[in-house]
Amino acid sequence: MPDPGLGRSSTPGPAGGTPQRLRGGVLGMADIAAATMANVGPAMSFFFGFAFLATTAGVASPLTIVAAGVAVALFGNTLAEFSRAHPSAGSFTTFVGKTFGPVSAVTTALLAGLGYIIAMASVIAISGGFMQITLHHYTGVDLPWIIWTLLLTGLAVVLMLRGIVVSTKWAGYFFGVEMLVLVVVSVAALVEHRGELSAAPFLPSHLTHGIKGLAAGFPLAVYLFIGWENSAALAEETENPRRNVGRAVFSSVAIMTVSYILFSYATVTGFGYDVQRLGDSRIPFIDVAQHTLGALAILAYVGGLTSTLGVLIAGINSQARLVFNAGREGLLPSFFGYVHPTRRTPNNAIVTFTATALLIIAGWGVGHVLGDGGQMNPVVFFAESSSLGAILILLVYLASNIALPLYYRRYRPQEFRTVRHLVLPAVGALAVLVPLYYLAKPGQPAPYSWFPYAALATLLAAVCYAALLVRRDPGLADRVGSVVADAE
Repeated sequence: MPDPGLGRSSTPGPAGGTPQRLRGGVLGMADIAAATMANVGPAMSFFFGFAFLATTAGVASPLTIVAAGVAVALFGNTLAEFSRAHPSAGSFTTFVGKTFGPVSAVTTALLAGLGYIIAMASVIAISGGFMQITLHHYTGVDLPWIIWTLLLTGLAVVLMLRGIVVSTKWAGYFFGVEMLVLVVVSVAALVEHRGELSAAPFLPSHLTHGIKGLAAGFPLAVYLFIGWENSAALAEETENPRRNVGRAVFSSVAIMTVSYILFSYATVTGFGYDVQRLGDSRIPFIDVAQHTLGALAILAYVGGLTSTLGVLIAGINSQARLVFNAGREGLLPSFFGYVHPTRRTPNNAIVTFTATALLIIAGWGVGHVLGDGGQMNPVVFFAESSSLGAILILLVYLASNIALPLYYRRYRPQEFRTVRHLVLPAVGALAVLVPLYYLAKPGQPAPYSWFPYAALATLLAAVCYAALLVRRDPGLADRVGSVVADAE
């Protein structure tokens, strides 16, 4: 059966006119790969995530990163194969919707949109929080972090509204700075401790509680890679997206995996393999930089700041395009499907995405004031918000892995390959279940204990909304995935 989404896109939009298009073919493979790695934000993710990972998995925590890299590569296979067949700015929404129908498309759009907004709220908050930490450390100035958050977020939005080429290049520049800093500090730390180097971080016997420790640390390691899927949502603006999206995904995952192994090994070594002391550190990598480089440790702070800016730009850029495409196809209100007539940027989706994330931060802060009478700590909020967002995003990953073999068997049976289109996505689906279990298992402290219920309520509400919308708009089935990225 031919895929009805392939070929020239002429399906009317929800308002009855031709759907608006983003500017096509202006990004190359290197551009979207750099944007993807900037979205991962290795400095930001590693700075605020590795201490918890190390205390969970133990000295051999780098092994959890290896496992996570393999799992994300499996997810990447699913994304690459879908993008090769049906490249779309809708990414997961399009892929799941083309396989299971319009109700699943609307549900995925809501889960992905809300999940990414909640996760991005953690990044927006930590951008101001890290600026506050840096300035207070070096100058003693202690302005509230929310001021810096608003300033940095405003700067990022301005760059995004100027156009995809400009904003993507700036995200790439910021990523280049953070990677240079991370590599320099890591190599310097290993040279400083060259007499203490050990293979212990790569030995399973040094995992806390063995395989159980690996499994417990696995979801934390997977979260270090969140953002790996960035390039798929940029397909419409990428030259030859059927080939370049997959190449960008796999190259990004490979580079990030090797890099995280280096950073984690250097950090564990820098702390003398003392996991307890490492876990007590607020930002372990910064402490390693200060011990190794002294006054030049300011470079690590610069790397952290450029990382948060890169994630802000790359993350909102790609994730807002999922919202834009859903609005363009009528899965969400058509307001989100607006494109600037000159710059061809999805302005309404970008601004609304960012404003909603800021409202989530404000609501969370009010909850702290009313609940415990204290102020919200952006570092704590980063862990809380990212965990809730990750549950919703992982559900989308799971649906996509289940969808891939069904999509190829139905629409492209002549191209179906057992390993690529059945075995790998099946293993990927199993890999998603591990972090989902640890994020949803009972007995966790508040607020983590109620996150699974919030996610379940969101899923049920999304399904109900989707069913009502499809009943009211029967033509929705024809519009899902109707805009193909490389259609002429």
